Amino acid sequence: MRRVRPDDEVVVSTLYREYHRPLLAFVIRLTAGDRQWAEDVVQETMIRAWRSSEQLDPDSASLMPWLATVARRIVIDDRRRKEARPPESGDGPLESMPVPDEMEGLLHQVVVSEALMALSPAHREILNETILRDRSVNDAALALGIPVGTVKSRVYYAVRALRVALQERGVTA
Repeated sequence: MRRVRPDDEVVVSTLYREYHRPLLAFVIRLTAGDRQWAEDVVQETMIRAWRSSEQLDPDSASLMPWLATVARRIVIDDRRRKEARPPESGDGPLESMPVPDEMEGLLHQVVVSEALMALSPAHREILNETILRDRSVNDAALALGIPVGTVKSRVYYAVRALRVALQERGVTA
């Protein structure tokens, strides 16, 4: 930490007295009217000016260009930092959060169930074994007690029949 010397207090109070209001007005425009953020930026700018007080030219007409440049860079850095992180759960109103619509999924289930009921029992059985139970053709043949070739052909024709049944109900791929 840096020790505060008596001349540092003079520098800080002079900076604050002369440049606080115009710098705050400038930064409020940069932050699109966010006064709290603007005040934080002005405070950080003043701290940086104090830390760099040996490098600043006291004989210059105004330190405002230097302060404005520092403040602008702070605002840019803050924006970049905010954009780099995903939004936090507390950011923004709850109304803007998307809520999954469960009704559409339910309607899809009903339509698919109706389409499956329109199939022959053999086609329903083969789709149940291969797709719903996620069994291989060989495992489905063993479970149903039919040849592997029969399972393959039934799956082919069952999927075609299901596609037609779904199209009849207005579902398109």
